[in-house]
Amino acid sequence: MRQVALVTGSSRGIGLAAAEALAHAGFAVALNSPTEDDELRAAVRRVEALGVPVVAAPFDVSDTAVHVTALARIESAFGPLTTLVNNAGVGVLQRGDLLDVSEASWDRCHAINARAPFFLSQAFARCVLASKRQSDLFYSIVNVTSSNAVAVAVQRSEYCASKASAAMVSKALAVRLGPENIAVYDVQPGLIATDMTASVIETYRQRASDGLTLFPCIAEPVDIGTIIATLATGKLPYTTGQVISADAGMLVPRF
Repeated sequence: MRQVALVTGSSRGIGLAAAEALAHAGFAVALNSPTEDDELRAAVRRVEALGVPVVAAPFDVSDTAVHVTALARIESAFGPLTTLVNNAGVGVLQRGDLLDVSEASWDRCHAINARAPFFLSQAFARCVLASKRQSDLFYSIVNVTSSNAVAVAVQRSEYCASKASAAMVSKALAVRLGPENIAVYDVQPGLIATDMTASVIETYRQRASDGLTLFPCIAEPVDIGTIIATLATGKLPYTTGQVISADAGMLVPRF
């Protein structure tokens, strides 16, 4: 048997980079996006080229009613799941004054960024506990939250609140699943060049250069993908519940 991972939101960006890194580590990988479109099919081909089993797993992570069926389909293709990477996420509908935040933007952020990983992790954990596990395989959940789980970006306050919620979900899962030998990690990216940040990336580059981050640069998705694969392969033994601040030291207190 091999490690089997579902990576949500993996048709591009950090999710695709994580899928590629896991493929390099020998995982069978299920790639997810809300629909099976050209972008997801291209991502599947890209990861397949690395020589591992790959399947498209199109479903809306915010629709909790489909979680069990989606996981069952992956397991029917590859065998028991060992790894869940909760990467799917959305930004705000419109940046602006906290006093103008709409209920629609708040609800969207929380549905996808916080509620979805909670219930998908719940379904995943039930699958793992119901299966016959192998002692030589590493079982884990890796949640991708954000440095905004800690630091306020006031023009995206509803996003920050959803990521703070997801960070607490990671802690709760770690406490519950530790006795079951399922590790849980919270990766909190900082300034990353993705489609979500494309409109502000040059501002981020300048702020990093000006000293916002300790390394004067921004990161690429592959950097976060490498971190995720390192965690999912058990390369940090005897750890769970950790927050990995993938932010070039941005949140280090200093005078």
